[in-house]
Amino acid sequence: MRLEKKATVVSTSVAGLLVLMKMTVGVLSGSIAVLASAIDSFLDLTVSLFNYFALNTAEKNPDEQFNYGRSKIEPLAAVVEGTVISLSAIFILYEALVKIAHPREMEFMASSIWVMSASLIITLLLVMFLNYVAKKTKNMVIKADALHYKTDLFSNGAVLMALALISMTGEQLIDPILGVGIAIFMIYSAFPIIKEGVLMLLDAALPDEDIQNIKNILESDTGISDYHYLQTRESGSHIFISVHAVFNVSISLYDAHLIADKIEAKIKALFDDKNVHILVHMDPYDDSDINVMEDEY
Repeated sequence: MRLEKKATVVSTSVAGLLVLMKMTVGVLSGSIAVLASAIDSFLDLTVSLFNYFALNTAEKNPDEQFNYGRSKIEPLAAVVEGTVISLSAIFILYEALVKIAHPREMEFMASSIWVMSASLIITLLLVMFLNYVAKKTKNMVIKADALHYKTDLFSNGAVLMALALISMTGEQLIDPILGVGIAIFMIYSAFPIIKEGVLMLLDAALPDEDIQNIKNILESDTGISDYHYLQTRESGSHIFISVHAVFNVSISLYDAHLIADKIEAKIKALFDDKNVHILVHMDPYDDSDINVMEDEY
């Protein structure tokens, strides 16, 4: 089993445990903050299950229907996860505003504090593990999952602090006010996840730094005289690059192919943690102007 899939199994198991703990205490205590955290953990469970399905599907080999594989399901999973975070934040915001308008006293305070303390420790360990996997694999789904649980880490800490303050001061409004803050923070954290996933689904080009590194390789190679139509895109753990390389008209196809292979190897070395697919179109002369004229007509 791939490390990424193991990570989703771990996160799913942890989310299930946290849902059981928080939901029980949240319902008994009437705490919006604890209940919001329980709902978020339930969504974590759903998303982690979807992430496992996404990674399992994305690693399938290309076939007659999906010639380029199914790697686009990874950014799709990230968009779904970001959207789920945003929707759960809206629900938390609604519940918090209702409690501000109609205050009610919390119960089972000691149990709530113990449950949130345990949740904080468990979530911290999970975030450390997911960060390790995300850094090692550079997988977008795990990166989104790690960020998701990191928001849980902050919200769990905030809930625990709020429960302690309520226990000491007796001020019940601390709970819904904190719920509003958690909701805003969740939406803020979800935006970059959704943005990155949408850009990948729309086949946005690689970052400027990566493109410049590719250009440096092309411009430094003495085997070609020029290049044009450099195009890049990323799809999950796969990167697709195409370029027209201009060779001397008298070069043999064999020698041109060797040079193209050398260029491909150098470019692939830039992304050793990704599956890189490169198409080098070998031109005997610079036909960029001709093709531009044809496109215009």
